[in-house]
Amino acid sequence: MIPIRPRRSALYMPGSNARAIEKATTLAADVVIFDLEDAVAPDTKAQAREQVCAAVEAGGYGLRELVIRINALETPWGEADLAAAIAAAPDAILVPKVSSAETLAAVGLRLRKLGAAERTKIWAMIETPLAILRAENIASAARDVDTRLACFVMGTNDLAKDTRARLLPGRAAMLPWLMTALAAARAHGIDILDGVYNNLSDADGFRTECEQGRDCGFDGKTLIHPDQIAAANEIYAPSQQEIESARAIVAAFERPENAGKGAISLNGRMVERLHAEMAKRTLALAEAIAEQAP
Repeated sequence: MIPIRPRRSALYMPGSNARAIEKATTLAADVVIFDLEDAVAPDTKAQAREQVCAAVEAGGYGLRELVIRINALETPWGEADLAAAIAAAPDAILVPKVSSAETLAAVGLRLRKLGAAERTKIWAMIETPLAILRAENIASAARDVDTRLACFVMGTNDLAKDTRARLLPGRAAMLPWLMTALAAARAHGIDILDGVYNNLSDADGFRTECEQGRDCGFDGKTLIHPDQIAAANEIYAPSQQEIESARAIVAAFERPENAGKGAISLNGRMVERLHAEMAKRTLALAEAIAEQAP
């Protein structure tokens, strides 16, 4: 099994806010996304780029996964952002407004040309109507090792803006698009993170949306405030009951009498080998979360 990296909580931090960048060293988020795009005004983008890259190079973030969201390549800042991010060597570079596999191929060419560190992967924002319509094609870029595509990140606010869909409780209008992107990601073996929840005063609504994303199959949720971290970490982690059930399933299939069986009876229900594989993943995720706990 490919090693699992917990991505339950992915917190956006404005690249222009030095205090926020420093504070991120103490937060319990699995992922810190230093944002050079939406959260940064045009006249401070160069300063933010320098500040973020210096922070990533300096380190001090422990086991947190560090991601730099650049501006789109076609903007005045995109090329400089990408070059600086490659030099800083974060865990990943998040590319916005990805609407075709060709965008990722272009990024891949620059990674190779600029000698990007092997550890630096590419994440893609799925936030346009075209991205939804081409989700499988975009996800298939992961088969090209040069693109280094490792994760989709849903940009639900931009999707709502471009489609004029309303972001209402339950996200009925958004769910078909979320699941389309999720199916594409899973078809090509990459992770996928759910979009942000905008109402910081609605803790119950946030929990409900996290639970919805978890049940849909997302790996975690992108966040806009540190107060959202604890709930996301809790909800996207296996519960104790799920861990105990997974252990029982794995142990049952490891018994000599079950070695050649495709399905067995366990505690009154039929369990197949596919459930054993799911159980192993649950245990691997729980172990990975425990290993990075402070």
